[in-house]
Amino acid sequence: MNRNVLDHLSHAFEAPLKSPVLIFALVLFIILLSPILLRSIKVPGIIGLIISGVVIGPHGLNWLEKNSAVDLFSTIGLLYIMFIAGLELDMNEFKKTKHKSLWFGFFTFIIPIAIGFPVCFYLLDYGILASILISSMFATHTLVSYPIVNSYGISKNEAVAITIGGTILTDTAVLIILAVITGASQGNIGQEFWVTLGVSFAIFLFIMFGVIPRIAKWFFERIESEKTSHYIFILSIVFFAAFLSEIAGLEPIIGAFVAGLALNKLIPHSSALMNRIEFIGNAIFIPFFLISVGMIVDVSVLLRGPEALIVAATLTVVAILGKWGAAWMTQLVFKYSSGQRNVIFGLSSSHAAATLAVIMVGYKNEIIDENVLNGTILLILVTCIVATIVTEGASKKIVMDGDQDESHINIVKEHDEHILIPLANMENMKPLLDFATLMRSKKSHYPISIVSVVKDNEQAEKNMAIARKNLDNIVKYASGSETEVSIATTIDYNIPSGISRSAKEVMADCILLGWPSASNFVDKIVGEKSESILNRTSANVMMCQFKKPFITHNKIIVFAPPLAQSEFGFEYWVEKVLKLGQELTISVTFVCDKRTEEATKIFLEEIKNSVPVNYKIYDDWDHMQGLKSFREDNAFLFYVSSRYGEVSYRDSLDGLAKKLERIHQNENVVLVFPSRVDNQHIDEYEDVQAAPIFRKISKEIGNMFNKDK
Repeated sequence: MNRNVLDHLSHAFEAPLKSPVLIFALVLFIILLSPILLRSIKVPGIIGLIISGVVIGPHGLNWLEKNSAVDLFSTIGLLYIMFIAGLELDMNEFKKTKHKSLWFGFFTFIIPIAIGFPVCFYLLDYGILASILISSMFATHTLVSYPIVNSYGISKNEAVAITIGGTILTDTAVLIILAVITGASQGNIGQEFWVTLGVSFAIFLFIMFGVIPRIAKWFFERIESEKTSHYIFILSIVFFAAFLSEIAGLEPIIGAFVAGLALNKLIPHSSALMNRIEFIGNAIFIPFFLISVGMIVDVSVLLRGPEALIVAATLTVVAILGKWGAAWMTQLVFKYSSGQRNVIFGLSSSHAAATLAVIMVGYKNEIIDENVLNGTILLILVTCIVATIVTEGASKKIVMDGDQDESHINIVKEHDEHILIPLANMENMKPLLDFATLMRSKKSHYPISIVSVVKDNEQAEKNMAIARKNLDNIVKYASGSETEVSIATTIDYNIPSGISRSAKEVMADCILLGWPSASNFVDKIVGEKSESILNRTSANVMMCQFKKPFITHNKIIVFAPPLAQSEFGFEYWVEKVLKLGQELTISVTFVCDKRTEEATKIFLEEIKNSVPVNYKIYDDWDHMQGLKSFREDNAFLFYVSSRYGEVSYRDSLDGLAKKLERIHQNENVVLVFPSRVDNQHIDEYEDVQAAPIFRKISKEIGNMFNKDK
């Protein structure tokens, strides 16, 4: 019996492993342990995964062999890396730096080829086709170290943006060269070849940028609440795009990257969907790919005589030298810092996916020999190690220099930003929380505070229990996007008093409120809840009406009255509007007078804004009806108002919420009340929950006579 058990165990653990369950368990243990074990000797986790692949692969302990399951997961991981790179690309920054991306793409394509071709043709004595193929391989790069940049929070740095932009240019150019060389080696180059390649590529781009975004937008609008469906839909698009690019005669990685670009605008970086995409990719698929890269490496090639060693060493040196030259030239032309140059070099020096594609095709078509194949495998290991070490060091340097994401918008105290959302209506809470997640500073140490204020009456105990249950549901929802929230319930004699007290306790910079509901006659005369909150607090207040998904918008329109730039909270709300534009990848239009335009332009210049901004002049702010002419379909509307008595306040802003509710019944509208300096206003009426009563009475009498208008 014992012998049977031992035989069964020895068979189960026989190398290479056959049990899918055991294989998956082994890979998961490697994904879990290799970064932890190597962190103590300061080796980046990515290298740990690649080295683990070398150790357990066919050329190491042979615990794992390249089979269909491993190939499938590694392919998904590779496509994931390219897809996330396209998705993470700040399109506003890319548009701003597209000329720099073109130049970097040119440098990182031409310099490695210019160095590589003479070396291959004259020094290594390969033929013209083989030399072109090998030197074009030097021009490719795979964003293996991109997760490092992402984890350090510098993925939107200009140096990263131009490197990602250059990746698609150089890899596409190389893969087209590969198609041409393959055709030339088979004698298929002719007019038909060029026409087929051009037409198929054009059709591919039309489907990806003309059709897919429309389908995705329709899908997200119709199936808004099904979060699992959103993720499966995205995954389907990625693989469909990879398949389409294959049909078009390109590599699947190009399709995955283009899918990321096509869906970029529809998946905000701070959304729950983006969190799911990154989490699953970084947890399973991308590590699988890195392990599979290590499994290809055959260290024994170094022992096969001097020729293999010379070829491997030459290819590796030329590959690193070519990419360093491209990074150095880019730094020279655009005057980047040494940290930015090293990030460019680190991201672009790792050879894996496209390099393998080029060499494997060349080997199968007998354009190159085994020495080049083995040398390339070693090149992949060395360049991935160099790339990860350089990227890690450069990312740290950029962070230490204070050039992290969002550092260009640093007027507001980002580390201390605190947002408060009073819980009133559960239906409004989810879009309010999504809005807060999109616009808040990612550097803030504080969670988003959600408070539920319960009136101190005979129902208080029962209402507290209901409030706690609602808050628990909100915490579950927030966890979907890994948004940290703190919840609290409090009892007070009235709602505005409880909210203002909570805002002071947490030192809130911004209070997000749902749109004020219709009030009764007593509220109108004594003071509405929303106006009472404004009177009791000095923080920025945003009243929000959300009727549509945020991804349906194609621009933000901001209506700012004269002297809005003189308000204490001007910089804060402008920064939040730009942050939203950045997240949704849409432009911002300011409707204001000339002085506000000039002040806004100066502020945007100071913070080095990358969001496209336009201005439209409007001077007749005593007649708000004229603003209707600036309305556009699918625009996200921001109206800037002011508290009574503040510098930009005017009578036409009185009762603005009710006017907007009539005009914009089915649109997303935010009414902004900028913060004011503490203790610079009169609060005699706070304890009776009122704005000045006589002003309220006169306003209501005026409304009675103006109803027909």
